[in-house]
Amino acid sequence: QVQLVESGGGVVQPGGSLRLSCVASGTIFRINVMAWYRQAPGTRRELVARVNSDASTDYADSVKGRFTISRDNAKNTVYLQMNILKPEDTAVYYCNILGTTTWGQGTQVTVSS
Repeated sequence: QVQLVESGGGVVQPGGSLRLSCVASGTIFRINVMAWYRQAPGTRRELVARVNSDASTDYADSVKGRFTISRDNAKNTVYLQMNILKPEDTAVYYCNILGTTTWGQGTQVTVSS
């Protein structure tokens, strides 16, 4: 059974940083395209960033230059480094194996002064 477990969320002031982690189990991690999504209250879940099996990446325009996605295949882990956080980044962040219905439980990120 495939499982994804996110961690690293919290409350941070505008301009601050957080690093999210997602550990995968039950899958051949290194071949998966991994992604981070987020969902704010009353909005649709949106793709934030993805990292391919060759470590190439892609980002939503709203986070380009501020967020960095990376992966460590030895640890079955994908990361999301979030810098220069803004109030509009407040959401529940979810890890996903792209193209599947496998989701983690989510981790709350709140950016507020």
